[in-house]
Amino acid sequence: MSDDDFMLEDAADEDYDFEYEDDEEAEDGDIDIENQYYQAKGRLKEDDPPAAIEEFKAVIQQEEEKSDWGFKAHKQVIKLYFKQGDRANTIKYYQELLKYTKNAVTRNVSEKSINNILDSISSDNDMAFMEEFYRITLQTLEETKNDRLWLKTNLKLAKLWLDRKEYLRLTKILKELHAACQRSDGSDDQSRGTYLLEVYALEIQMYTETKNNKKLKELYNKTSNIKSAIPHPRIMGIIRECGGKMHMGEGAAALPKFRSNGIEQWDKAQTDFFESFKNYDEAGSLQRIQVLKYVVLANMLMDSQINPFESQETKPYSSHPEIAAMTDLVNAYQGHEIHEFERILRNNKKDIMGDPFIRHYIDDVLKNIRSQVLLKMIKPYTRISTERLSRSLKISPREVEELLVSLILDEKLNGRIDQTSGRLELDVRTKAEIERCNAMANWSEKLESVWEGSVAKV
Repeated sequence: MSDDDFMLEDAADEDYDFEYEDDEEAEDGDIDIENQYYQAKGRLKEDDPPAAIEEFKAVIQQEEEKSDWGFKAHKQVIKLYFKQGDRANTIKYYQELLKYTKNAVTRNVSEKSINNILDSISSDNDMAFMEEFYRITLQTLEETKNDRLWLKTNLKLAKLWLDRKEYLRLTKILKELHAACQRSDGSDDQSRGTYLLEVYALEIQMYTETKNNKKLKELYNKTSNIKSAIPHPRIMGIIRECGGKMHMGEGAAALPKFRSNGIEQWDKAQTDFFESFKNYDEAGSLQRIQVLKYVVLANMLMDSQINPFESQETKPYSSHPEIAAMTDLVNAYQGHEIHEFERILRNNKKDIMGDPFIRHYIDDVLKNIRSQVLLKMIKPYTRISTERLSRSLKISPREVEELLVSLILDEKLNGRIDQTSGRLELDVRTKAEIERCNAMANWSEKLESVWEGSVAKV
């Protein structure tokens, strides 16, 4: 690890504790221990970690009973051994530090320190080391009956396994967390609604990544039944983002047969993404930029003519460097400027096509805009060659035929494709006129049937 990665403190103050804190004067402590502690920190300033470790150990040895200075010295020793890659001594002194949390320091100080230490060691790639570190932490928290920190520590570990795609490890922890948030009858304990939403958020992310849509939908619907929670906006941002992705998948699945159902799901996706964006924005999360791109994507898929950057929440981001390309894309889409649309895609591959989720749906967006351009192109004609349409759109004649077939099936176009001559022949009559003619034909057939019946009787 680099020093920048490891140091959690303000560099200007050179405070080597895990958490941001001032080293207060010991009110009744031994002045020699205090001086020894600052002498050890002086060794760190001299860039002599081995000597600093020995000095901090001397602080611990001078203690007659556990105190703040011994607690702080243990934190420094843990950090220095971890930095040196000495995992055995890191765990050894961490176990000693945990003994201080039982009665030597306040619960607030111990919780803050444990959280910061766990954040630091979570950068390690040794899974066995991290599991052991978390195991002894959770064991101590159970012994001290610190349920709140036990839950928070398990949530932290679950997030770590999620980030590393360790789904088997994650599933095991999620079961324990669910059990901790349930009543004796197995129902959700609404008094722990805030923690429960965090558990659901982790599980929803796992099912989104593993594409288990059935479980994802079940959990997503459950989150709306939790009324007692006051969750962090980031948690709701995660849940609504995953909900949006779920609706997008349902929209794509429904589209080939029922276009209206597909658009309805994309409408729900757009709503979820917009709510997710607002939550991330409130939380100050950088994920708001990515989700805003998803808002734009869903907006185009549902053929909306409302510019997503007109709302007061999104307007400030319309000129953001990572969003500018999406702003241009929306303008080209709504202006039916197909070649400009394709140019923006080509020139902004990283910002737009770099996201696998956007890349998965961009073909549907292209199909939408090409269909709109086709309808505009053929409007003045009663017949037109597919080759000419192909040249104008810069796609193959076969792709043009596929678009035309979709438009005919969606009843957006009255006509037929003559594949022999390679032409689209349009029925210029309106839908109302066609329906009237069909009605007249049916009426005529019925009259003829009545007349034939009357003649037969005579």
